[in-house]
Amino acid sequence: MKKAAVLMAEGYEEGETLTIVDLMRRAGVECHTFSFGEEFVKGMHGMYVKADRKFSDEVMEYDLLVLPGGRPGGENLRENPDVIRLVRRFDEQGKYVAAMCSGTTVLEKAEVIRGRKVTGYTGYEEKLKSGTFLNDVVVQDGNLVTSQGPATPWPFAFLLAELLGGDSETVRERMLYRQAGGK
Repeated sequence: MKKAAVLMAEGYEEGETLTIVDLMRRAGVECHTFSFGEEFVKGMHGMYVKADRKFSDEVMEYDLLVLPGGRPGGENLRENPDVIRLVRRFDEQGKYVAAMCSGTTVLEKAEVIRGRKVTGYTGYEEKLKSGTFLNDVVVQDGNLVTSQGPATPWPFAFLLAELLGGDSETVRERMLYRQAGGK
C-alpha cells in the first residue's frame, strides 16, 4: 500500500487536516502526520493534536504529500524552505502533491503550478496566478491535486485515497448508510 504524509504546521486547519487523515485511514491508506519541532501542534482553533512523526527525510519515502490550510498554518508551510524543497522534489519525481485552502499558496511559491489547473479558497485566483484557476471543489492535473477549503476535505480525501489504491468507495457507502440511519 502506498503512503500519505500530511504536514502539520502551527495554525493548521483542524477540520481539513483531521478529516483527510481520518478518511484516508478508513480507506486503508497508510497515512501519517508530520510536525515541525514540537510533538503536539496547535491548530488555528486552539486544538493541540499529537503528530505521528517529526519532519525528517523519512517523508521522502511517502507517495503523497498533503498540505492542509489554516491560519497561519498555510503561511507557516509556505515560509518553510524545507517544505518548498520537499514540494519541488515530490513534483520532480512525479509523486503526488496535494494542497487545499491556504496550503495551495505553497505550490505557487514552490513554482510547481505554472500552466497547470488548480483551485483554492475563495479569492485565491489572485494568489495562484501562475496556474489556471478553476472554481471546482477538487482539481487534479497529473500528480497535482488541489481543493478549495474547509468545506471540501471529504471529496479531496476520497480522491487522494483512490489515487493511492485505497477503498474510498466502501468508506463512502458506510458513511452514507450510517447517516441514513443504518447501524
